[in-house]
Amino acid sequence: MNFKLDCVPCLIRHSIEAARFVSGDESFQKKIVDDTLSIIANADLSKSPPALAQVVHKRIRELSGIADPYKEVKLKFNNLVYSMLNELTARIDHSPYPLRSAVKLAIAGNIIDSGAKTGLSETDIKDAVESVFSETVVGGDIDEFLGNVVRAKSILYLADNAGEILFDRLLIEKLMHPNLTLAVRGYPVINDATEEDAAAAGIAKFAKIIKNGSDAPGTLLEECSEEFMKYFNEADMIIAKGQGNYETLSDEKKNIYFLLRIKCPVLAEHTGIRIGTNALIRSPH
Repeated sequence: MNFKLDCVPCLIRHSIEAARFVSGDESFQKKIVDDTLSIIANADLSKSPPALAQVVHKRIRELSGIADPYKEVKLKFNNLVYSMLNELTARIDHSPYPLRSAVKLAIAGNIIDSGAKTGLSETDIKDAVESVFSETVVGGDIDEFLGNVVRAKSILYLADNAGEILFDRLLIEKLMHPNLTLAVRGYPVINDATEEDAAAAGIAKFAKIIKNGSDAPGTLLEECSEEFMKYFNEADMIIAKGQGNYETLSDEKKNIYFLLRIKCPVLAEHTGIRIGTNALIRSPH
């Protein structure tokens, strides 16, 4: 999925929100906006939206001097979801179909995305959890997805955001696959999950954890490490969480299932699924 002119307003809006989040200095905020406009003006339109966002957030880190500007936000959401873990586990275990419920909750967790909304509240997350049980997951069949899990000899699970990664833990725990590897970002970018977040979520009890070697808010294969590419190429099945992974991998010829919440007009147009919908999409390839 390539960068489109329709993505420009979203990228500008998010750069403004990110600049305000990092610093209250108006001159710093203006510099970020000016640099974002310059990046867009010189953008290669064949690139994906996360590739452009990667450049913008690298610039924010350079100007602010902060290696992980969203560290406190990530800790906040990790702690919040961790406090909900017993309740979420009970919701899964007491449901008629626990595995389906775990899949639905993993998708609901994708609402935790500071790239799409910086002012997310605890109420927003709890509402997303409640809604996923009353709404239909669109785009794919959960039972088909679970059947692929059973048949796959090896699975690569691509994480998205901190906080959300605890929802991923619940799904990974329930899948009980003997050869599942979780991949996180190689370096901090926005509130995307890193190795530290995966460790804090306790995922090492249920899966091997690797880094992808990149600081893009998606999976840019040309930037990923040799270790990651080995797992990617050899995996029978890939589970990819979130919009950034969809935008960077939807054209790949692999058995990929995307679990995400549709959050922007461009993605809604591309998938044919309305904004605010919980989606399970299998790669057409």
